[in-house]
Amino acid sequence: MAEKSVRAEGDTTGRPTVAGIFRRAQQLRSENAQLSRRDLKARLVREFRGGEFPTLDRLTIPEQDARAPEEDWTAGLPLVRRGIQNEDWDDLADGIALCLEQTDNYESQRGFTGAVDEWHDRTVGISEPLTKGIGKWMPDELKRLVDKAAKGDK
Repeated sequence: MAEKSVRAEGDTTGRPTVAGIFRRAQQLRSENAQLSRRDLKARLVREFRGGEFPTLDRLTIPEQDARAPEEDWTAGLPLVRRGIQNEDWDDLADGIALCLEQTDNYESQRGFTGAVDEWHDRTVGISEPLTKGIGKWMPDELKRLVDKAAKGDK
């Protein structure tokens, strides 16, 4: 049953996507937080073995960018790619499980992206150049709107 819900999130041909398989892994982990990476991988392989492989043109998990820095959540994508290329569900599932583990570890150790440390704050180092650039080309009325919005956010 669970496999069907992920396949519904697949591409137009019904083929699963990497993001859909990742969402299934998240669902399995949320149902059992103590599920080890090895067990998660085994469950994914059991569910998807024998089915079509995702295509390589969508080898991303877009919503992960908001949860953890790219260098963390993309750790398993080379394994996912190799799994797709070699049509090996073990490699693909191992890569998905690694991506999820890295994201979960980041959140449990540091909180959400930029929440705790400046190193992961994506605005560090660009705020001043951005302000200078905006001051050169943006009309005054838009500058006022930006300033008003920035003050309202804080």
